[in-house]
Amino acid sequence: MAATVLVVDDEKDLVELVKYHLEKEGLKCLEARDGETALQLAKERTPDLMVLDLMLPGVDGLEVCRKVRKDPKTSSIAIIMLTAKAEEVDRIVGLEMGADDYLVKPFSPRELVARVKAVLRRGQGQDMPAIKRVGTLEVDEGKHQVKVNGTVVELTVKEFDLLCALMRANGRVLNRDQILETVWGYSNAVDIESRTVDVHIRRLREKLGDEFTRIVTVKGVGYRFESGAV
Repeated sequence: MAATVLVVDDEKDLVELVKYHLEKEGLKCLEARDGETALQLAKERTPDLMVLDLMLPGVDGLEVCRKVRKDPKTSSIAIIMLTAKAEEVDRIVGLEMGADDYLVKPFSPRELVARVKAVLRRGQGQDMPAIKRVGTLEVDEGKHQVKVNGTVVELTVKEFDLLCALMRANGRVLNRDQILETVWGYSNAVDIESRTVDVHIRRLREKLGDEFTRIVTVKGVGYRFESGAV
């Protein structure tokens, strides 16, 4: 079944442009011109991904992102922020609010399509058991669900894929390029994309509670997953 993308922007021409290129790739598109409508559609239709502008009338894009991530019904929706705000601080704030990626206007439609596909891509490895338990951490790939101490942990798509990628490495260290390739589908890292990895690692640790120490930083190299006693 084709993935559904909710395009959120108050510029009609831009919405039509984005929809045109995404629909050419076989994706289904919904549209919203303001934050309230976006939140309503997110709850009612649960799209796979949102292409979200920051500067919206009424509820702005950052607030939309925050509310989507907070609500268990919508927290797994992937988010790509598409905005004219190009400053580094804006990108970092967007990522810390829960965005999976960040693209600045003006943009290349081909790059947007590539990023949408990369964000939608799930981990492809099948060597990990459908359910894996390490300490009090339980990961069920079939249900796309994570529990700690028996309590469900709400992760975004990219946070879940990142955790699975680290666990599949079986103790090996993954550098940022390898993580970007496996989880985001990027062939090599640039500065902002490297920080994307770090931001997602930090958010993932925060959500794993007592099990956060299993994600180990190897200084100057990358990250690995510790499956032994911690």
